[in-house]
Amino acid sequence: MVSIIIVSWNAKAYLLKCLDSLAYLKNAEIIVVDNASADGSPEAVAADYPQVHLIRNPVNAGFSRGNNLGIKASRGDYVAFVNSDVVVMPGCIKTLVDYLEKHPEVGMAGPKLIGKDGLLQPSCRSFPTLWTEFCRAVALDRLTPARWTHRAAEPVDVLQGSFMLVRRAALEKVGDWDERFFVYGEDLDFCKRFWKAGWRVAFVPRAVAYHYGGASSANAPVRFYIEKQRADLQYWQKHASPLAVRGYFLLAVLHEALRTLGYALPALLKESARYKVKRSVACLRWLLGGDAHPKKVEAQEMINENAT
Repeated sequence: MVSIIIVSWNAKAYLLKCLDSLAYLKNAEIIVVDNASADGSPEAVAADYPQVHLIRNPVNAGFSRGNNLGIKASRGDYVAFVNSDVVVMPGCIKTLVDYLEKHPEVGMAGPKLIGKDGLLQPSCRSFPTLWTEFCRAVALDRLTPARWTHRAAEPVDVLQGSFMLVRRAALEKVGDWDERFFVYGEDLDFCKRFWKAGWRVAFVPRAVAYHYGGASSANAPVRFYIEKQRADLQYWQKHASPLAVRGYFLLAVLHEALRTLGYALPALLKESARYKVKRSVACLRWLLGGDAHPKKVEAQEMINENAT
């Protein structure tokens, strides 16, 4: 049996589409972990999907904590972690399970993801290094060819956390999601730990799902931009040497400083550029010890939204 865990926060429309796409599954256990949504998500799930095991968190406990609550409630030999903004195509789950059955050395598999624009969404990536972070900071990463073609089933370093299927035996050895990662970075850490424990991570393009993206982060974009930076820094602190962490920190500051300068002139004419300047400045303030804590940023965004 497969247990499917969906962690959701204020993403009602996406969540219901996700559950509709799983309706054809007869022998799957579906668990929705709601992180204190205020948009009617848990009420809609309880009313329209009585077969779904609904777990209501009184507070937003984060993605990792939500997944761990789902794991504790699950019973399947395979566990799928699916974002609320994913639509699962027929046969996707079975294809991933079949792949793991045929490849006992693989502990985690992920499908090909199609974005809302109908185009292939890159879902495989390499573990970060100081060189790759430097290239990203100075925008050279766009000139280097991607390592993963997304065309063949093959082992990869990291799978995007929006859709992962893992075997229970591997999960028991690797352990739960690291709850220090509130949102973002947890997929990078999870895949790193699978490889360290001797389990391969694989991309399986014959399995297909649609990923709309940003269902929860759209509620507070600047806050989540900082949360992404916070998570990346946490990953380096956990898996790299102190010297490498220092190097990464300096590259992160360089990245945001260059984007602030680069979008400053376009910001005079375009709202989208003004937003990018705003989020990079907020991230720089956080990196350099200012008062732009993600929670404060979220509160300010809500004030600004209510004022308009």
